[in-house]
Amino acid sequence: MGTLSAPSTASRRPTLRDVAARAGVSFKTVSRVVNGEPGVSPGVVARVREAADALGYRPNAAATALRRADGRTATIGVLLEDAGNPFFAALLRGIEEVARSRGIAVFASSTDLDPGRERDMTRAYIARQVDALIAAPTEGDFAHLAQAADEGARVVLVDRPATGLDVDVVLTDNRAGSRRGVEHLIAHGHRRIGFVGRDPSIYTSRERFAGYVEALDAAGIPLDMALVRREGATRSSAADHIDNLMSLAEPPTALFTGQDLITMTAAGALQRRRLQDRVAIVGFDDFELADLLQPGVTVIAQDPHAIGRLAAERALGEAASTTTSVVPTRLIERGSGEIRA
Repeated sequence: MGTLSAPSTASRRPTLRDVAARAGVSFKTVSRVVNGEPGVSPGVVARVREAADALGYRPNAAATALRRADGRTATIGVLLEDAGNPFFAALLRGIEEVARSRGIAVFASSTDLDPGRERDMTRAYIARQVDALIAAPTEGDFAHLAQAADEGARVVLVDRPATGLDVDVVLTDNRAGSRRGVEHLIAHGHRRIGFVGRDPSIYTSRERFAGYVEALDAAGIPLDMALVRREGATRSSAADHIDNLMSLAEPPTALFTGQDLITMTAAGALQRRRLQDRVAIVGFDDFELADLLQPGVTVIAQDPHAIGRLAAERALGEAASTTTSVVPTRLIERGSGEIRA
């Protein structure tokens, strides 16, 4: 895949990042100078202004009209895979709680893992001059997110990182959580443990599979790819994978499922085969009714609400440096993961 090369400043409007590079200072410092924020030395202010003049940088007039006296528009743009998904709905609620407490409006959109839609919505948020952009990015080219940062928005990524972007990131500890779930099954005597996850092009899917592999390796259990299915993006495909695994001559005695939809599908498939009390399940992600099934479903629970709050706090904060925050998971035992081999 080819890479997108940035056009020269001679053929496009100079950005804050261009000014930062010429002045030899950070992007955040340039942003503070342009917005008239305190705390920057006179010498640095002069250097930034000289660089801006040399490049012909001029603030966007429409943005200036929209901004408040403190240089902000009091808005955050949010891009999520699916705002209707319980995980992302809880994450969005966390963002909204922090934003509301500070008088900030939130605009949210679903990308449906469509890179084109993500690019279009990012550009729409740039045109609206949002103060910050919180995004769960799709895989591929991230030039549009870099552009948002260039235009002055504070970019914070959630659920998955974007290679090459120096921005804040808030993640679940996917690998450690997955490893813990598989270790739990191993502790109950299982050695033939099936894995059903999403497409490996998705960061979270890769990390959860890596945790599965690490747990097996630590226990001296060879990885058997005949027990691995990594394309369970829909209920029908997940059901096919479960049926296929359970039809093997030597089927797994336990399943580790990499997402809530897959877990629900697996529980239903085992019930149809009357195997719910014989085949153990641990699923990544909690879900409604997990405690009401028979047996209740043991899960590795994320904390999307905490992820959303952390992301909003980073987006609205004043810290000059970027950070990666990792939110731990927790094991919730309900019965399905405690079935012994």
